[in-house]
Amino acid sequence: MKRTFAVFFTLALTALTLACGGGTSTSSSGSGASQGSMFITGEDAPLPSVVSFNITINSITLQNSSTTVTALSTPTTVDFGRLVGLRSLLGFNTIPAGKYTSATFTLANPVISYVDMTQNPPALTQLNGTLTTSTVTVAFPQAMVVTANGLGGLHMDFDLRQSLATDSNGQITGQVNPTIDIMAVSASDEEGEITDFTGNVISSNASSNNFTMQGPYGFQEVVDVNSSTQFNGTYGIGSIPSEAIVSVEGTVQADGSILAKLVEVITTDEAFISGRVLAINPTTGPVQTVTMYVGEELNTNGVIPVDTVQTIDLSAVTQYDVCFFDNWFTTLLFNNSSLVVGQRIFIGGTVDTTSNTFVPDMVSLRRQGTIGTLVGNSVNIVSGNQGNFQLSNNGLLEYSANGPFTVQTGDLTLFLNVNGLSGLQSAGSANVLARGIVLKDPNTGLPQIWAHRVRVLQ
Repeated sequence: MKRTFAVFFTLALTALTLACGGGTSTSSSGSGASQGSMFITGEDAPLPSVVSFNITINSITLQNSSTTVTALSTPTTVDFGRLVGLRSLLGFNTIPAGKYTSATFTLANPVISYVDMTQNPPALTQLNGTLTTSTVTVAFPQAMVVTANGLGGLHMDFDLRQSLATDSNGQITGQVNPTIDIMAVSASDEEGEITDFTGNVISSNASSNNFTMQGPYGFQEVVDVNSSTQFNGTYGIGSIPSEAIVSVEGTVQADGSILAKLVEVITTDEAFISGRVLAINPTTGPVQTVTMYVGEELNTNGVIPVDTVQTIDLSAVTQYDVCFFDNWFTTLLFNNSSLVVGQRIFIGGTVDTTSNTFVPDMVSLRRQGTIGTLVGNSVNIVSGNQGNFQLSNNGLLEYSANGPFTVQTGDLTLFLNVNGLSGLQSAGSANVLARGIVLKDPNTGLPQIWAHRVRVLQ
C-alpha cells in the first residue's frame, strides 16, 4: 500500500510542478520625441529569515549619454520580502524611444520584519531600517532599448542578502546598504513574465475578453484573455465572479495590460490573509490552529493587520486548494493534515462584524521561493532532470526539517545559470534559489520543495 501511494504521490506532483510553473502611468520627459513603452518588474533574493522588507521607491529615472527620463515618479512601497523569488508588476510608463544604459533609484523608509528562529514558536521582530544611501545608480549589463511604439522592460532584483547588514552573530542590525541588480528584458523573456499578481476583480467584459482587477501597490490593472488562457475549475471570462480574488500569470502588453497565461480564481470570499506558517497545532494529524506571519490582507477591516503574527482557528475549514491546480487528487496532496511550518498559504473568509473576528472558510497553498546553500554530494539524478537535491539555510524550512531540506525536480523544471541537475552536481556549495510549492512528505512528515524553477545565484 505504501508503494502504491508513493507512486501515485509522485505522478500527482509531476503534474503539480507543471501547473505551478497593469501599473500606474507616470509622466516622462522628452514628450516631443518618438515614444515607446516600458514596464518594471521586481523580485528579490531573500534572506531565509526575512519575511518582509518594505521600502518606498520614490522614483526611477533612466539615463544615457545625453538625457535622463522618468520611468516612475509616483512613490511606490514594495514588499520585496513577500515576493520571495516571484515577480510582480511594479509600474508602466511611456518614455522617449532610445537606448538607456543605467537606472537611478531613490529610496526611503525601509522596514525589516524577520523571524527569530531561537524562540518556540518562531517570533516576529520588526526593525525600522537605516539607509546608507537613498540614491542608487545601477548600470544595465546590456543597454535597454525602447523603440518607437515598442515595449521595453526593466527587471529589478533587490538583493536582500547583500543589502541587509548583520553582526558577528548573524543577526540583522537594521542597516540597509541597497544593492539592486537590473537587466533589460522583453515581455516574452522568462525574467520578464509576471508570476505573482493577486487582487480582486472589479469588473469583467466578456465581449472584450478582459477584466479589471485591483492589484498590489495601489493600482488597477486590465487583464486580457484569449483562447490560450487557462482558467481553473469551470471558470472563464464569461463566469468570473465580480469581487472574486484572483491570481494571474502572464506577460505585459504594449498598452500596459497583462495578457494572462493562467487565471486562478482563488476564492469568491471578500476577505483574505496570506503569509508563511510559523507553527501548527497539533503537530501531527488534522490541524486545528495555525500560527502565521501575515504579509498580505484584503478587507479584514483592521481585524488582522499586515506584518503581524496571528493564530487562526482552522478547525471548521474543509476546503483546501493548491495554486493553479484543480482536480480530483488535489485534496490528497494538500489538506488539513498536510500543513507544515514554512509553507506560504492563503486563507479566505469573512469578517464577523458582530464579534469583530475573521472567520476562515478555505486555505490555498501558494508558490514561494527559498534560498539555500547546496549541500555537498546531495544531488540525486533519477533520469534527466528528474531527481532531487538538498539545501541548507538558517530559515523556516531548515527549522521545520530539523536540518537541510529536499528540493524535488522534474524534466519540466527550469534551470537557470546551471546545466540542469548534472551541472548542479559540480556546483560545489553554490547559493541556489528554488521556486515552487512546499509540500509535506507523506512518509517523513518533513517539508520539501517541488520546484518549477531552480536558479544558481551569481
